[in-house]
Amino acid sequence: MLVVGGGGAYLATGHAADGRAGAGATPPPLVLDGSAGGGSGGEIAPGEPDPYGVTYVAAGKLPDGPGSAPVYVPRGGVGKDRVARLAAALGMDGTPVADAGGWRVGGADGSGPTLRVNRDAAGSWTYSRWAPGTDNCRKVTVCAQDPADPAGDPVSAAAARRTAAPVLKALGEDDAKIDAGRVLGARRVVDADPVVGGLPTYGWTTGLIVDEHGVLVGGHGMLATPAEGDTYPVLDARRTLALMNAAHTGGGHRMGIGGCATPVPLKDRLEQPCSGSGSGSGSGSGSGTAGKSDALPVRKAVFGLAAQSVAGRQALVPSWLFEVRGPAERGTFTVTYPAVDPAFVKSPSSARPSAPSAPSTGPSSAPRRHDVRADGYTADGRELTVSFSGGVCTAYSASAKESAGRVTVSVTGRDRPGRVCVAMARQYVRTVRLDAPLGAREVTGADGAPVPRTKPGALRPQAG
Repeated sequence: MLVVGGGGAYLATGHAADGRAGAGATPPPLVLDGSAGGGSGGEIAPGEPDPYGVTYVAAGKLPDGPGSAPVYVPRGGVGKDRVARLAAALGMDGTPVADAGGWRVGGADGSGPTLRVNRDAAGSWTYSRWAPGTDNCRKVTVCAQDPADPAGDPVSAAAARRTAAPVLKALGEDDAKIDAGRVLGARRVVDADPVVGGLPTYGWTTGLIVDEHGVLVGGHGMLATPAEGDTYPVLDARRTLALMNAAHTGGGHRMGIGGCATPVPLKDRLEQPCSGSGSGSGSGSGSGTAGKSDALPVRKAVFGLAAQSVAGRQALVPSWLFEVRGPAERGTFTVTYPAVDPAFVKSPSSARPSAPSAPSTGPSSAPRRHDVRADGYTADGRELTVSFSGGVCTAYSASAKESAGRVTVSVTGRDRPGRVCVAMARQYVRTVRLDAPLGAREVTGADGAPVPRTKPGALRPQAG
């Protein structure tokens, strides 16, 4: 039963297990790490235009949706048996071994098929059939395939789906929404968005890469199954759309796709500052930045779950998934925004308890730092360039420690809290200048694992 009054709403019944709110209790505040000032923090989905300078307008009546819905949070981490099942579905024979705060199957020497699973609650995993810059030559004069420079045409979407099916079954994502339309050169990507609690999801995607021979050569996703958590009052699609438009009028500049130049995503460079000429001729409310705003029609709204960072952990939050019609050359895309009643949402800074007895050493919203695994490297004299994957709203730096036989490279990410951020990853490179040329020295990560050498020219610096 939903009771409204006193400036907010609360659930008269709740859950008593797993630390959730008990019967008759109000659910605890939902701490959205992307939230600033206590409002519902939004996420910019892959392929979505920058909301700054864009207003979303309903093209018809929007649905009401449910009165309440639970948040889903991974619990307990990922065990060895589940890692082994995924490895078997990927065609790997090895046994999972503990490695650098997670699990690893294969790839002990930095080459060959490698599956890595983090021991975080979500169990994020990555798979690569070949180390960067290597190939699958087997004592032949001409290599059959070089993954750093594939040739040929991609397989059909149906063939890619068949290749991905055993892996999706092992992940329990048989009923996932499948999209095999994305093509990267000669490779086709099968994206699967699972159904959780009977609801469609966005941002909890499993991505599987199939080469031109129909072989699975890479993948990533979340291995843990999210469990039902606290239930919160939720808003209908109309009010959620209004909140999203209001949240996007604060202006500012951030890393991301899109920008004020055009509502079409620009994935190959930084967001550009708004110019005085504006970004288009569409009507709509101002964005708080220079220039005109664009009005894009919302064709459809579906109630579902979108990936968000909640109190430092990945979770699926009740959200409205808005289908937006962009310019003719862009087609349609999805925009998501949390549907949880703002009365139950807090920002990280407002949710953090104060400690008057301990003097503060910095602002409460100080960026969090974390280590990032390097995927590969190239060397040119004293310059060592490393590649790695990371989020687009994190600042990265690299450093190196040298010895006679080894160079240990460390990549550190610094999160920028309080920003609306893109729910996607991209490839980065950073260059470190060594005291002496690398020569024959081994390159390892901060965890001691070897970093594979990449084919010269394969690493292309990206802004950010």
